Order: sequence, then structure tokens, then C-alpha cells
Amino acid sequence: MDPKTSIFSLAFLSFFCLFSNATAFNITRLLGQYPNFNKFNDLLTQTNVASEINSRQTITVLAVDNSAISGLMGKPADVLKRIMSLHVVLDYYDTQKLHTLSKNTALLTTLFQSSGIAIGRLGFLNVTISPDGAIAFGSAVRGSSLDSQFLESLAAKPYNISVLKISAPIDPQSIETLQLPNNTATAPAGASKPAKAKSPSEAPVDAPAPSDDAEAPSGDTNSPSAGAPADAPADAPADAPADAPVDAPSDAPVKSPPAPVASSPDADSPSSSKKSGGRRVTVGSFAAVVVMGVASWIAM
Repeated sequence: MDPKTSIFSLAFLSFFCLFSNATAFNITRLLGQYPNFNKFNDLLTQTNVASEINSRQTITVLAVDNSAISGLMGKPADVLKRIMSLHVVLDYYDTQKLHTLSKNTALLTTLFQSSGIAIGRLGFLNVTISPDGAIAFGSAVRGSSLDSQFLESLAAKPYNISVLKISAPIDPQSIETLQLPNNTATAPAGASKPAKAKSPSEAPVDAPAPSDDAEAPSGDTNSPSAGAPADAPADAPADAPADAPVDAPSDAPVKSPPAPVASSPDADSPSSSKKSGGRRVTVGSFAAVVVMGVASWIAM
């Protein structure tokens, strides 16, 4: 192998290793060097915030020691993750940079802001230098107090990661009561409810209403004619006999119109109906013969 090529490859490999060591870090390992921060370190791991920190290239962690973090223990997991994410600033701040803040104050973007669930200024921190030179952190939500003091720098790798010790956790009330959207949320009061599925036995809603002049069905529901309308159907034949008997036999056509009641006492009996019909047929036949004979005589 060419000596020049070997020297170039070795230099490139050394530069790559130095660059990797300069940008890669492990927050759990860094805080593991300080036993007094093991509770804070455990919370970072439990909430998976530690892995999110390690995936970044530029970060500042505001750490709280065991004596000050007891107020966070026992909170719900989702609330804890929001709070721990609020202690991770997406920029590099060490002691020197804090003391040289422009206008002695700055608005810091946190990991919680990048989650997409923070509302308003809840995902931001306010850092301010007081007239006496003290540096305080607090939520950027309006009305929040700056009650967490900067104490010292624990670790720094410019300009990748900085771990700063603060006096108290930053825990705004609104971050614990933040309502997140979910699939089981109650519908608003004015929201319309979905239509109830109908069972096959239910009648359709748009069924036509019965006519006002329709009569109620007969009380004898076992009778074949029970529930039938009293009036004749509209499509009854025009040439139906007007004097048909009222009580037609059961095998009579369904569409036959009702006939007026006969005036004779025995009009309802089947035998009298047959006799009356027979007489009508005889008289009609005789009249037809007479008319035909008269017509033939006139034609002659």
C-alpha cells in the first residue's frame, strides 16, 4: 500500500473518532458520576427523556438533586414526562453564556415544546439575571415566578451538552392540568348523537300516514275482511253490478265493490239472492228478444 494513502487513511480515521467523541454523549452516564442526582437520573430514564437527550447534538439539562426533587415523586407517568422534558433546553448554555445574556433575560425553547402538545408559552422557560447577579429559571407562562436558582455547572462539552444544577424543579400548575386530546373524550353538549340503528321489527319512519277517512278495523281480527277499508277501491271495474248482495261469498273477487242493502227482509239470505238474480236474467232475456223482434219488423 502506498505510504501516502496509509497516512491519509489514518488521519481521516483519527479525525472521525475525535468528531464522534465530541458530538456523542450519554446523559445517564454523566449524571451517574453524581450520586446525589440519582433520583433525577432515574426519572429521565423512566420517562424515556434520557434517550431523547442522547439523540440530540446540542442540549442543556437543568438537573435537581435528591433533596429538592421529592415533590415530583409519585406523579403520573405522563405528567412526569412533561415536567422532565421542561428541564431540557434545546440549546447550549454554560456558566459563561448565562452571565452574558442579552438584556439580562432570554426565552429558552425546551424539549417539551418540540413534543407538539405544549400550548401557549408552556413549552418555554424564562431565564433572568437579577440586579444582584443571581440567575433564576422559571416557566415562561404569564404570571409564573422565577423560583429556581442556578447553583453551579456539573458538566459541559462545548457546544454539545451542558448540565446545570438548579435549586428547585420547574413545575407550572398548567403542565399538570393540561388536557390532551384522546378518542374517548366526551362530545360537546350541543353535538348531535348518531342515529340509533333500527331493528327489523320497527316500522320505517317515512311510512305514509293512514287517510283521515279510513275507518278503524273490525274488532274481529280473525275475520278475513277485518281491517279492510269500507270504501270501494279506486280501481274497481266500472261495470260492476250495483245491486250485488252485501255479504258476498268468501270466494268472491277481492276488488268487488259493496252493494247497497236490499230492502226485502230476506235480502241477506243466499237463496233469495239467487232467485232474485234468476228473475233479473229471465226478464232481461225476454226484453232483449222483444227489442230484436221489433227491430227486425221495422227493417222489413
